[in-house]
Amino acid sequence: MNGGSVSDDARLGTYVDGVAIYQDANGAPVEQISPLGYHVGWAGILFLNVSQMVGTGVFSTPGSILRALDSVGLSILYWVFGSIIAFATLTVYLEYASLFPNRSGGQVTYLEQGYPKPAFLFPTAYAFFIVAFSFSSSNAVVLGRYIYRAAGYQAGEWANKGLAIASYTFLALICLLSTRWSIRLMNLISAVKLIILLFIVVTGFAVLGGGTRVKDPGANFRNSFSGITNNGNDIVNALVNIQFAYRGYDNAFNVVAEIKNPLPLLKKVAPLSLLIVSILYVLANVAYFAAVPAAEIRESGELTAALFFEAVFGGKAAKGLPALIAVSAAGNIMAVIIGSTRGIRECGRQGVIPFPHVWASTRPFGTPLAPILLKWVLTCIVILALPFGDAFNFLIDLRSYPDAVFIFLMVVGIYSLRYRRKKEGLPPAPYRTWQISLILAAAVSLFLVIMPWYPPDDGGDVSFWYGTYCAVGIGLMAGMGLYYWVWIHFLPKLRGYKIRTETTVSNQDGSVAHRLTKVPDSNIAEWDRTHDDAGNVLFETTTRVETADTSQFGLGANLSFRDAHLLDTCSILRTYDMYNFRNRYGHQRLQTCSSRQQNRN
Repeated sequence: MNGGSVSDDARLGTYVDGVAIYQDANGAPVEQISPLGYHVGWAGILFLNVSQMVGTGVFSTPGSILRALDSVGLSILYWVFGSIIAFATLTVYLEYASLFPNRSGGQVTYLEQGYPKPAFLFPTAYAFFIVAFSFSSSNAVVLGRYIYRAAGYQAGEWANKGLAIASYTFLALICLLSTRWSIRLMNLISAVKLIILLFIVVTGFAVLGGGTRVKDPGANFRNSFSGITNNGNDIVNALVNIQFAYRGYDNAFNVVAEIKNPLPLLKKVAPLSLLIVSILYVLANVAYFAAVPAAEIRESGELTAALFFEAVFGGKAAKGLPALIAVSAAGNIMAVIIGSTRGIRECGRQGVIPFPHVWASTRPFGTPLAPILLKWVLTCIVILALPFGDAFNFLIDLRSYPDAVFIFLMVVGIYSLRYRRKKEGLPPAPYRTWQISLILAAAVSLFLVIMPWYPPDDGGDVSFWYGTYCAVGIGLMAGMGLYYWVWIHFLPKLRGYKIRTETTVSNQDGSVAHRLTKVPDSNIAEWDRTHDDAGNVLFETTTRVETADTSQFGLGANLSFRDAHLLDTCSILRTYDMYNFRNRYGHQRLQTCSSRQQNRN
């Protein structure tokens, strides 16, 4: 990886494998060498996506979808539609990743770069939601419930809560102690998931071929499109359930900076992971309908897969299913921890969360300690504090609505990014998604933003007003907008200071983060004179050095330190061993690197 950088007004340009990569200067600083290491290869990309997609949904969702649509044929087609929608949105992620191949965090980074103005608005709003709603309580509860079912034990609510916390703690500890081994374990569990689904598919073919105890495997496929519902809310709910089942196809984009030469791998493996899961999902549903009468699937709830095993192999075989689902849920939790903690870390590196160096740090295990601890604490609090029922379901729903809004904004942000890059004379993205993909992804995501306001026939999954979580979600987003205005504009004007960004480099693990600094109005002229828009006045020395040999950096010539503002020196120090660089050129003290806010107040 060749390092160095150039600046173009408010953009930073960084070289990755000899290719110039530009990002907005207010974004979190690039770490040319990932402090988290490079433990994600093609298998990691494949199974990070697979493990988050394949949780418990494919084993239970078919019943709710059939109940909503009243048609076997349309139910199966919906799984195909869901995969097409997921592919369309995946290509949007690929375009973002091609523009920012040295940034992890997925949606965190892409919203930051898609909407750089007003400075810090989107990072602030998104950071609130990703931090406040970083719990994984529902996944942990499902895991605990199925462990008890596998053991044949009828557990009460508190016993279920206790096992959920214990299970989540164990998995979080694995992710905390070693990224390498947590990914390896997750890969193994994900492979088991695929084998389970493949077994269901192969068994389904055997059923259709007449090689099992099922009497009439084609019964559900005769007149399979008759009786289609005309209830708009039911059709929408089925689409929501399908989208939820495919959620996770973007998980690998949370760890882009931990992949060597990420774009070629992501272009091949990310679509492959979605293709594999899509085919298995569709064929698994065909298997279910071949073995189990539609009326039983419609009323099955969480037991669709159990009915399948019972119909094909007998009642005893179905008793082993909870253990398989528990394994699937465990892999899902690990994939979520690995992916989402990178998003939290990026929010910290943006400087919009207090103590950014703490969130960015990878000590002592080379893992994101603070984000993992945050997820663990919030997950335990939600599990312990909320009883199963309305409050629990409300909190889960509340998290989902802003997420739908952010996905829509991320998709639309591609148009803004393309326009700004063209206006600034920057090259187009190395990977450019199709226009039809953008339109489809934007339309579906907007549909999912509007849909929850439509009144459901059954009143929803809570006893109070069905749209409460939507209204509260919008209220929280409006509140974050007000908080941003007070923090960035009102208070600085009232107290006589301006907000500027500082980039801090850790001498312990090399992690790099922004810190938002209050600069008094009396000092702002001096600050602006010594710090440029792109943040390239990055360090100063106690030993005067006029020139340095930068040929080893891939820059091909000696460079005067008077011109150091032309280089993203933090990136150089990080890429080419900042400790050796400091020792060789007499830098006794590595100071904080500073960058200037793009929008002067």
